Amino acid sequence: MMKEATVARRRLLQGIAAVAVIGFDPVRRSWLTEAEASRSLVRLPRLDGQLVTDAASLAAAADDFGHYIHRTPLAVLKPGSINDVVEMVRYAKQYNLRIAMRGQGHSTHGQAQVEAGIVIDSSTLASVSVNASDAVVGPGATWRQITAATIPRGLTPPTLPNYIDITIGGNIAGGGIGGASHRHGAVVDNVLELEVVTGHGHLRKCSATQNAALFNAVLGGLGQFGIVVRARIKLVPAKQLARLYILQYPDVGSFLDDARALALDERFDHLEGQINADAMGRYGTVTMFAVKYWSPGPAPVDATLLRGLDHVAQEIQDIPYAAFVARLDPIIEFAKTVGAWALPHPWFDIFLPASTTETFVEETLATVTAEDTGNGNLILYPLRRSKFKRPFLRVPQQDEVFFLYDILGFAPPIPEVVNYWVARNTGWLDRGRDLGGKRYNIGSANLTRQDWRKYFSPLWPAVLLAKLAYDPMNILTPGQGIFPWGRPVDCDD
Repeated sequence: MMKEATVARRRLLQGIAAVAVIGFDPVRRSWLTEAEASRSLVRLPRLDGQLVTDAASLAAAADDFGHYIHRTPLAVLKPGSINDVVEMVRYAKQYNLRIAMRGQGHSTHGQAQVEAGIVIDSSTLASVSVNASDAVVGPGATWRQITAATIPRGLTPPTLPNYIDITIGGNIAGGGIGGASHRHGAVVDNVLELEVVTGHGHLRKCSATQNAALFNAVLGGLGQFGIVVRARIKLVPAKQLARLYILQYPDVGSFLDDARALALDERFDHLEGQINADAMGRYGTVTMFAVKYWSPGPAPVDATLLRGLDHVAQEIQDIPYAAFVARLDPIIEFAKTVGAWALPHPWFDIFLPASTTETFVEETLATVTAEDTGNGNLILYPLRRSKFKRPFLRVPQQDEVFFLYDILGFAPPIPEVVNYWVARNTGWLDRGRDLGGKRYNIGSANLTRQDWRKYFSPLWPAVLLAKLAYDPMNILTPGQGIFPWGRPVDCDD
């Protein structure tokens, strides 16, 4: 912890133009600097880092990857230690201030924003310590930082997201899906132990055998029950190479048939599909990216791996495993260069049972072209219900195989258009729920209290009990909108 605090303090001193605050005025509901100390104030606890209120820090915390919801906090905590998080959660509880942790801000619908509260910048808690079969990481560590430490030692997390510049803390809150999830489950299925600060301001260590109720609540719990300040994650041996099979399918149905079978037999280590648009912008054909990891020696047998598949064209490539992990870098750099990264991103994401996926996908494709998604990516991941074991990450229960369907669009920065996209997403979500689907909570939709009850059903009573146990004053992560702002949780919720 001492090393972590020293590094954090050094970072804070390097180029941070921020105004440090020393206390809170509970009457005026505002923070006070040293220059304003003559006013009545309640002083801050001793911090290893800083609590800042400068305009740049507040503006950054009031934005996210969605770029269309903006909730301005009162202050941003740049913690120098885990103890800073403990102290500020206690402080927030005492003065009824909302508080949430923000990593890289990759959410799309204001999930990590806090109006008139405190945002914790997790980037100063980004330590990575690699052991023989696990890694202990801070919540602000990105997957890029984690894999940079593990791959040279011949190790890797079992499940990685496609985009590796998001944080482990954010993935633990949301669930975390990747191309290996059909074999290894979500990111949260590969977490071994957590250190969590509850809404009471209590620091608790939890695992499957210690404080198991808290452990299961926090994994995929959308930040409602505790703030993760350290995680121990599983590692497995990493192969040196990735053999990438790029398989072309003439339509969604033929892809889904093969993807379902491949998810069950697990012959590939990574599976995902991308729906393609033709020259007229109409979506229809599908590309499957199927990957087998291997090391120099006996190579994968292509004929065996491709046996029985119904694709119409193929391409095969071998690339280093580390390069495969970072394969999106050129695409993302291009998106940033042309300005697409700064556009609004009202994304749509849903889990669908295999038996209804084709119906839902074809219905959406009948109503949109590439122009309607800003030439966005439409992604399908085949997944297996038996691999997903965390109770609050809700997935369809009808079939063993289900799919994550993502419409990852780039909207023009026009409020009326963005609002239309969000409304469209909300309608799609209603239709998907009728077909047995469950929302994957990284996307953009307008949800009611009843929608959240349906999402957690039949576990809503367990969610309510967990909230009453770990955050009864309802101060944690209000941007999710699950519990009403401005009042404690009660049994009528």
